[in-house]
Amino acid sequence: MTDLTGKTALVTGSTSGIGLAIAEALGAAGARVALHGIAGDMEIHEAQERVRKAGSPEAQFFGGDLRRPERIAELMAAVAAWCPGGGVDVLVNNAGIQHTAPIAEMPDETWDAILAINLSACFHTMKAALPGMAARGYGRVINIASVHGLVGSKDKVPYVAAKHGLVGMTKVVALEHAAAGSAASGGVTANCICPGWTETVLIEPQIAARAKAAGGDRAAGVADLLSEKQPSRRMTQPAEIGALALWLCSPAAHNVTGTAIPIDGGWTAQ
Repeated sequence: MTDLTGKTALVTGSTSGIGLAIAEALGAAGARVALHGIAGDMEIHEAQERVRKAGSPEAQFFGGDLRRPERIAELMAAVAAWCPGGGVDVLVNNAGIQHTAPIAEMPDETWDAILAINLSACFHTMKAALPGMAARGYGRVINIASVHGLVGSKDKVPYVAAKHGLVGMTKVVALEHAAAGSAASGGVTANCICPGWTETVLIEPQIAARAKAAGGDRAAGVADLLSEKQPSRRMTQPAEIGALALWLCSPAAHNVTGTAIPIDGGWTAQ
């Protein structure tokens, strides 16, 4: 089992969905977890309690608008001050937004916002976290990209551009830090996880629409939705992504770096 006792993780966009599942997995392994997101007091409280109940010795929420570099700097400074070692050991860039429209109808401000949160914010968080990781000889950067970091889809120009950019940026960061630390210390790695269709509240409206067309059969609605791109016709559960993120933090993964790992039921194998 991966033991993260004494280590601190920051997971952006972690008050629900994939981010919260990753935070729970890291907390269950003993990590102190810095949560982040846009949420109300009740959602923040529930997220903290879930991570603590999973086994984390401490879970603390930090705010910060990822569209603004100065706010990201404040976020990273606040988390660093909270860390016993002066910086995060595990950085998970999960926060993201999406909007679908043909390029001719895509609002300019939407392009700017998606690129800022899904790509530029990851640059700023990594720039702040990586020097400390390299100095300590252990660090894990896990960027939650998407199958859309590997293949394209219509009506998603800014999202696909951001996720492809994130995959490329992660490769560069991995190369720059490949020799940091050692097998004994754990090394410093950077990888992407690229989920396909994943069971979160964000896609419930699409499932509901397909289920309604199938006479109220949710399973049939899911299969119909996934049949277009995901050959397994099975959803990925957020906890399964959390399990992979946790493994990437293990000593056994010290030489796994610069990768983009799909969890997509065969989507990108086609």
